Amino acid sequence: MVSSHNELLAEVCEAIEGLGLLARRKTNVGRTIWGSNRTIDVVATDPDTGERLGIQCRYQGSSGTTYEKTPAQIDDIRAWPIRGIVVLAGEEFAEDFKGFLRATGLAIELDELDVWLKMFFGRDLE
Repeated sequence: MVSSHNELLAEVCEAIEGLGLLARRKTNVGRTIWGSNRTIDVVATDPDTGERLGIQCRYQGSSGTTYEKTPAQIDDIRAWPIRGIVVLAGEEFAEDFKGFLRATGLAIELDELDVWLKMFFGRDLE
Protein backbone atom coordinates (compact mmCIF):
# COMPACT_ATOMS: atom_id res chain seq x y z
CA MET A 1 0.00 0.00 0.00
CA VAL A 2 1.34 3.39 -0.98
CA SER A 3 1.05 6.47 1.20
CA SER A 4 1.94 9.31 -1.18
CA HIS A 5 1.94 10.43 -4.81
CA ASN A 6 5.71 9.84 -5.04
CA GLU A 7 5.34 6.28 -3.75
CA LEU A 8 2.61 5.68 -6.31
CA LEU A 9 4.90 6.97 -9.08
CA ALA A 10 7.65 4.62 -7.90
CA GLU A 11 5.28 1.62 -7.81
CA VAL A 12 4.00 2.37 -11.31
CA CYS A 13 7.56 2.65 -12.67
CA GLU A 14 8.55 -0.57 -10.94
CA ALA A 15 5.60 -2.43 -12.51
CA ILE A 16 6.48 -1.05 -15.96
CA GLU A 17 10.17 -1.90 -15.72
CA GLY A 18 9.37 -5.33 -14.27
CA LEU A 19 7.81 -6.20 -17.62
CA GLY A 20 10.90 -5.15 -19.59
CA LEU A 21 9.34 -1.84 -20.61
CA LEU A 22 10.87 1.61 -20.28
CA ALA A 23 9.43 4.12 -17.81
CA ARG A 24 9.97 7.84 -18.28
CA ARG A 25 8.73 10.21 -15.59
CA LYS A 26 7.35 13.69 -16.12
CA THR A 27 7.00 14.10 -19.87
CA ASN A 28 5.81 17.50 -21.05
CA VAL A 29 3.54 17.39 -24.09
CA GLY A 30 1.39 20.26 -25.31
CA ARG A 31 -1.30 21.98 -23.29
CA THR A 32 -4.15 20.67 -21.16
CA ILE A 33 -7.78 21.31 -21.99
CA TRP A 34 -7.47 24.30 -19.61
CA GLY A 35 -4.46 25.77 -21.45
CA SER A 36 -1.74 24.98 -18.90
CA ASN A 37 1.36 22.90 -19.71
CA ARG A 38 0.52 19.19 -19.81
CA THR A 39 2.82 16.83 -17.93
CA ILE A 40 2.22 13.09 -18.16
CA ASP A 41 3.39 11.45 -14.92
CA VAL A 42 4.83 8.31 -16.54
CA VAL A 43 5.18 7.21 -20.15
CA ALA A 44 5.63 3.45 -20.59
CA THR A 45 7.34 2.41 -23.82
CA ASP A 46 7.85 -1.03 -25.35
CA PRO A 47 11.49 -0.88 -26.54
CA ASP A 48 10.78 -3.47 -29.26
CA THR A 49 7.71 -1.91 -30.86
CA GLY A 50 7.86 1.72 -29.74
CA GLU A 51 4.26 1.50 -28.50
CA ARG A 52 3.57 3.97 -25.69
CA LEU A 53 1.09 4.40 -22.87
CA GLY A 54 0.76 7.52 -20.74
CA ILE A 55 -0.10 7.09 -17.07
CA GLN A 56 -1.36 9.72 -14.66
CA CYS A 57 -1.00 8.78 -11.00
CA ARG A 58 -3.70 9.94 -8.61
CA TYR A 59 -3.19 9.39 -4.89
CA GLN A 60 -5.92 10.46 -2.48
CA GLY A 61 -4.94 9.92 1.15
CA SER A 62 -7.11 12.69 2.59
CA SER A 63 -9.87 14.97 1.43
CA GLY A 64 -8.70 17.41 -1.19
CA THR A 65 -8.67 18.40 -4.83
CA THR A 66 -7.33 15.16 -6.36
CA TYR A 67 -10.78 13.70 -5.89
CA GLU A 68 -12.32 16.70 -7.62
CA LYS A 69 -9.78 17.02 -10.45
CA THR A 70 -9.67 13.38 -11.57
CA PRO A 71 -12.79 13.49 -13.83
CA ALA A 72 -11.27 16.45 -15.68
CA GLN A 73 -8.03 14.47 -16.00
CA ILE A 74 -10.01 11.73 -17.76
CA ASP A 75 -11.22 14.34 -20.28
CA ASP A 76 -7.69 15.63 -20.79
CA ILE A 77 -6.34 12.12 -21.48
CA ARG A 78 -8.59 11.94 -24.52
CA ALA A 79 -6.59 14.84 -26.00
CA TRP A 80 -3.18 13.18 -25.52
CA PRO A 81 -1.17 12.16 -28.59
CA ILE A 82 -0.87 8.64 -27.10
CA ARG A 83 -3.29 6.35 -25.28
CA GLY A 84 -3.48 6.99 -21.54
CA ILE A 85 -4.92 5.82 -18.23
CA VAL A 86 -5.17 7.03 -14.65
CA VAL A 87 -3.89 4.80 -11.85
CA LEU A 88 -5.73 5.36 -8.56
CA ALA A 89 -4.44 4.72 -5.05
CA GLY A 90 -5.37 5.89 -1.58
CA GLU A 91 -8.07 5.38 0.97
CA GLU A 92 -10.07 8.55 0.32
CA PHE A 93 -11.50 7.62 -3.08
CA ALA A 94 -15.09 6.56 -2.42
CA GLU A 95 -16.13 3.24 -3.96
CA ASP A 96 -18.91 4.78 -6.04
CA PHE A 97 -16.51 7.41 -7.37
CA LYS A 98 -13.92 4.77 -8.26
CA GLY A 99 -16.68 2.86 -10.04
CA PHE A 100 -17.57 5.98 -12.02
CA LEU A 101 -13.93 6.47 -13.05
CA ARG A 102 -13.43 2.78 -13.95
CA ALA A 103 -16.54 2.92 -16.14
CA THR A 104 -14.75 5.40 -18.42
CA GLY A 105 -12.30 2.66 -19.41
CA LEU A 106 -9.46 5.03 -18.57
CA ALA A 107 -8.99 4.47 -14.83
CA ILE A 108 -7.74 1.49 -12.86
CA GLU A 109 -6.52 0.86 -9.34
CA LEU A 110 -2.86 0.20 -8.61
CA ASP A 111 -3.44 -3.49 -7.89
CA GLU A 112 -4.88 -3.89 -11.43
CA LEU A 113 -1.90 -2.28 -13.18
CA ASP A 114 0.26 -5.37 -13.77
CA VAL A 115 -2.45 -7.30 -15.64
CA TRP A 116 -3.54 -4.15 -17.50
CA LEU A 117 0.03 -3.51 -18.71
CA LYS A 118 0.43 -7.15 -19.76
CA MET A 119 -2.77 -6.99 -21.79
CA PHE A 120 -1.95 -3.62 -23.37
CA PHE A 121 1.62 -4.50 -24.34
CA GLY A 122 0.90 -8.14 -25.25
CA ARG A 123 2.84 -9.80 -22.44
CA ASP A 124 2.03 -13.28 -21.09
CA LEU A 125 -0.57 -13.36 -18.31
CA GLU A 126 1.14 -15.53 -15.73
